[in-house]
Amino acid sequence: MDISIQKSKLLNHQSIQITGSKSESNRLLLLKALYPQINIENLSNSDDSVLMQKALQSDDKVVDIHHAGTAMRFLTAYFSIQEGREVILTGSSRMKERPIRILVDALKSLGADISYVENEGFPPLRICGKKLTEHKTFLEANVSSQYISALLLIASSLENGLELSLKGKITSVPYINMTLSLLDELEIKTEFNDNVIKVKPKTSELKPKTLVVESDWSSASYFYSVVALSEVGSKLELASYKENSLQGDSVLAEVYKDFGVETHFKGNSVTLTKSSDVKEQTSIDLDLSNAPDIAQTISVTAFGLGIESNLVGLHTLKIKETDRLVALKAELEKLGAEISITDASLHLKPSKTIISNASIATYNDHRMAMAFAPLGLKTAIHIQNADVVSKSYPQFWEDFKAIGFNLK
Repeated sequence: MDISIQKSKLLNHQSIQITGSKSESNRLLLLKALYPQINIENLSNSDDSVLMQKALQSDDKVVDIHHAGTAMRFLTAYFSIQEGREVILTGSSRMKERPIRILVDALKSLGADISYVENEGFPPLRICGKKLTEHKTFLEANVSSQYISALLLIASSLENGLELSLKGKITSVPYINMTLSLLDELEIKTEFNDNVIKVKPKTSELKPKTLVVESDWSSASYFYSVVALSEVGSKLELASYKENSLQGDSVLAEVYKDFGVETHFKGNSVTLTKSSDVKEQTSIDLDLSNAPDIAQTISVTAFGLGIESNLVGLHTLKIKETDRLVALKAELEKLGAEISITDASLHLKPSKTIISNASIATYNDHRMAMAFAPLGLKTAIHIQNADVVSKSYPQFWEDFKAIGFNLK
C-alpha cells in the first residue's frame, strides 16, 4: 500500500492515545515467559510485540520472527536456557544480514549451545536449550543495547546469576537502565557500577504483579515533528506518558524545544504546543547515542524547518531494518536537501525550497515511513509501502488522518 499526502493542516486540540512502548512490552513479554505471575497492561500492538508473544508461546521447532530485530536478540538468549528444547530461530532476508555473533559468543561463554545454520555470525541459529552455570561474560560497550538487555533479561534465571562486563564507552544507556528498572520492579537484585552489571539469581517465588506499559516515546516523535512543522499556537495531546520515563526517547521533550515545541505533563498525558517560530534557530547539534531511534524524525523536522543539523552518535543505525543513514541521505536528497554522512553521523544543509510530490522509499523500515509523513504539512509527498508502519504503530495512518492529514 502506498499513500499520498496532500498538503495538510493540523487540526488543533486533538488527542491521540498511542500504543504501549515496544521496547518495554518486549522486555516484559520475555520476563512473563520466565515468571508467569506477571500481568501486563497497555501492551504494544506492534508487529514486533505480536511476533514476540507468538514466538514465546510457540512449540514449533522453527520460529520465524520476520523483521523483528529486538525479538531476534531477546529470543536468542531466551531459547538458550530452555532446557531440552531445540529451536531454529530465523527471520526475513534482511534479518539474515544483521549481525548476531556478539550475543552468541557471550552466550556460548556462559555455556550455551548455539550454532549457525547458514552464514557464520548471522541468523538463522540452531539453539539447543540447556542449563547455564557460568555467570561471567563480557560485551563491547558500544554495540546495540539489545545484546546487553538480552543477557540481562535471562540473568535472574541462571543458577548463579550474571556478571556482565562492558568494554569501552557504553551506547544507549537509557535502554539498559530500562531493563534494570523492570528487573528491580520484580524485586530482582541488580547493580550497575562503572562498566560492570550484576544480576542476582531469583531464588524466591515472584508474587503476582501487574505492570503497566508506558506509551511509546519513539511513536510520539512523529507528533512532535507535526507540531514543530505547524503554525505557532498549534496544540496536540498525547496519552499515556510519564514525566519520569524509563524510555531514552523521552529526551524528545528537551530536544524539540529547539524546534519551538513545549511539552506540558498533566496526569497521564502530555500537551505539545508550538510556542515559537524558530526563525532565529539556524542549526542544531545533537549527540543521539542514547536515543538513535529518533534520528530520522529529527532530521526530517530540521529539514522541514530549514534548520541545519549535525547529528552524531548514530553508529547503530547501520544495522537496523535498513542502513538508516544511507536511506535518510537518499530520500532527503529527493526533497532538495544537501546531506553528508559517515558511519556514525549525519550533516544536513536544507534547501530554501522543498521539492513537491517526491516519492519516498521506506526500505521495509517503519521509521522511514513515519518520519517523513509530517512533511505533508509543508508539501505534497508520496510514501511507498506505507503499511510498513505496522511493525511498531499499526494505527499510525488512522491517527494522522484524525489530526488533519489529507491521505489518499
